[in-house]
Amino acid sequence: MRVAGIIRFLALFAMLLGCWFIVQTYFEHSGRSISLRSWLGATSKPRSSQQVPRHKCGNQRSCPTNHFAFKIISGAANVVGPSICFNDEVLMSNVKNNIGRGLNIALVNGTSGQLLKTASFDMYSGDVTQVETFLQEIKDGTVILVATYDDAATKMNDKTRKLFSALGSSYINHLGFRDNWVFLGAKGLQGKSPFEEHIKNDQKTNKYDGWPELLEIEGCAPKKQD
Repeated sequence: MRVAGIIRFLALFAMLLGCWFIVQTYFEHSGRSISLRSWLGATSKPRSSQQVPRHKCGNQRSCPTNHFAFKIISGAANVVGPSICFNDEVLMSNVKNNIGRGLNIALVNGTSGQLLKTASFDMYSGDVTQVETFLQEIKDGTVILVATYDDAATKMNDKTRKLFSALGSSYINHLGFRDNWVFLGAKGLQGKSPFEEHIKNDQKTNKYDGWPELLEIEGCAPKKQD
């Protein structure tokens, strides 16, 4: 009986020794200890010390020298207001509490990038002559950024459309009830602006009940050279 007990003890000791050897080999491969996190199966990589660069206005890329970064986002239905960013400064937004139903417009000095004026115009039940006066007073070399919210066309007339067209808009004559429109133009611009998007209010394609999806454009506006 004593011999059998000794044999069982030696067999158990050999098994424990073998287990210890396997575990030791697994956890100390090539002289480097494997962490408990790895043992438990975590696969996430450690954070890189190199941060992803941030571009002005949160755009996807930086702008070259002598250009201003901008981003314009229209309103979403009649719930979320638009926002306008220029040269990494938010000029109009819900947070700044300077937006409204209709047309939201920011005027910027085309040479320095300095904000000149912001205004919103109710184009559903407001006075359209206020928009006309505002547009007529814009001076040469001024950049205009526009974002719609809710409805921007009910009060729109031919005179207002011509004023926007003279600032470089290609889509203003197609702007209808509850359409979304974002636009960057300038007074004295030769030709039409490349910075403009328009989407129709269409019950078949609307993302929201009675409104199309929001629009967003971003890019680099060249500085006006004196």
